[in-house]
This record gives sequence, C-alpha cells and structure tokens, in this order.
Amino acid sequence: QVQLVESGGGLVQAGGSLRLSCAASGRTLSTSAMGWFRQTPGKEREFVAGITWIGASTYYADSVKGRFTISRDNAKNTVYLQMNSLKPEDTGVYNCAAGPRAGVPSEYRYWGQGTQVSVSS
Repeated sequence: QVQLVESGGGLVQAGGSLRLSCAASGRTLSTSAMGWFRQTPGKEREFVAGITWIGASTYYADSVKGRFTISRDNAKNTVYLQMNSLKPEDTGVYNCAAGPRAGVPSEYRYWGQGTQVSVSS
C-alpha cells in the first residue's frame, strides 16, 4: 500500500505560479512511478504529468507542456508539481497518484485526496 497526501493548492491569478507537493509513504513506494491528475466538475479526470522512480523520464499532457514541471525527491519521499503561467482552465482538484509506469495513466492505482487549485482571470 502507498499513502499519498497533497498540499500547496490555493487561489492564484492567471499568469501566476503554484507548487504542489505530495508526501508519500508505504512499502511499495520504492518501485512506484508518480504522477499528477486533475479533475473539474463535469469532466473526466485528466492526466497532467508523470515521473519514473529515478526521475529519468517525465511525461506531460499537451495542455501543460512548457508550463508545468514534475520532479521528485526520493530522500524525502515527495513529488512536486511546479505550475507556472497558470490559466483559468487549469482550475481543478489535483490528485497525486502512484503506479507502476509513469507514462500509462490507466495503471495508476494509489491516490491522494486531492488539493484544490483555482485560477482567476
């Protein structure tokens, strides 16, 4: 089992930045890829970014490429999502997730409770 707790969400104006954090624990963490998803009312959950265990490979949704950066600090068991140049359409609940393969959204199996990100125009 892997336990995930997100933090860092909030309200920001368009063009601003936020950094999300996800603190992870659990005995399978050492072999887990990590990722971020987001969901807005009326829409399906969307894959945002993923990173492999050693951080050698990252994956991004086209909508966030060049603006968001995913990273991880395995010594701290924490994964981050740096979000720059935020847009109102980035608004949503952001969930941290863990799974076997970073670039395969359907394989993520452990989820945090989520943190709200709101971007005003």
